[in-house]
Amino acid sequence: MNSSSKTKLSNAKSKSGQRTSPLTSLRRFDRSLPMSLLKAHEAVLRTFIPHLRAHDLSSQQWRVMRALAEVDALDVSELADACSLLRPSVSRIVQNLEGRGIIDRRPCERDSRRSLVKITDKGLNMIAQIAPESESRYDYIESRFGAKNLTQLYELLHELVDALDDPAAESADPL
Repeated sequence: MNSSSKTKLSNAKSKSGQRTSPLTSLRRFDRSLPMSLLKAHEAVLRTFIPHLRAHDLSSQQWRVMRALAEVDALDVSELADACSLLRPSVSRIVQNLEGRGIIDRRPCERDSRRSLVKITDKGLNMIAQIAPESESRYDYIESRFGAKNLTQLYELLHELVDALDDPAAESADPL
């Protein structure tokens, strides 16, 4: 196909004014699951970011603090998994939060190559201070989206993750 034919294909428009695509087997972009999840993620974060910034925290730092508040301690790899963040990002976050006295890092007694990360009392106090603001953001989302819809969304998202993380499903993958 020459470049003139490619241009004609990419510039072709339907009667509704939308471009027609030679990729008819590809679902429409507005029905892309990754894009829909990303847009939802961005919309939710817009409700939380201002109050986190008021406390000089990023959403990723908040995730790390929340994860550590629910356990005794984690190593950086476990923390990365718990927060769905890349290990190098978690290492930078840990360094920042440790420098601010929000978390503490200590050598692992069983394996000297590992270090364990734990939230400090200062970090727990910060969470206690931020928690009411955070819960008010959840209340706002629930008021806009509906309690039943929010509960269903949580359930469906957990089911989606479970289905895609199921090793049996991967071995049955026809691709």
